Amino acid sequence: MSAAPIGNFEAAWPAVDRADLLAAPVAQALAAWTGAEPVTSVLVVDTDPDLADTGNFGQAYAVAPELSANCVIVAAKRGQDVTYAACLVLASTRADVNGLVRKHLGARKASFAPMDEAVALTGMQYGGITPIGLPEDWPVLVDAAVADTPYVVIGSGNRRGKILVPGKVLAGLPGATVLESLGV
Repeated sequence: MSAAPIGNFEAAWPAVDRADLLAAPVAQALAAWTGAEPVTSVLVVDTDPDLADTGNFGQAYAVAPELSANCVIVAAKRGQDVTYAACLVLASTRADVNGLVRKHLGARKASFAPMDEAVALTGMQYGGITPIGLPEDWPVLVDAAVADTPYVVIGSGNRRGKILVPGKVLAGLPGATVLESLGV
């Protein structure tokens, strides 16, 4: 347990030590960690699940939108084929789904995946979906502004708990591609 590098939290722990605050796929991904940065750089904080939505969360825990990232699941379609991808953008922006994401994925149409579908496919709770622990064949598109943050807040897979992680760790996730202007 230590002090959190950002925000107003009582304590932060290496996420691998607090699987109780993580969705199962997130805990499994961290347990099998092979990233260039040590897994102990991925921290978790205990938070109120009723404050999980970005606006309420930021206000309650003193986290500016520029230090919080949202992970949205996109369904990209070309003919009958559907490709799912995660887009990670700062909370002060929105993902350019119909422009950059659609083009990058080579799709004719791209849209946010329906909530029930995103939850079922990720094994995570809506409002807590995170790029750590997603299906291995999914592209993870990371906005360059997220990759450049010393620490950013992301979901833990659950509504309770948030992960604090260096942006460079997110840029190094399996299947990750850093894109300029993903967040607009």
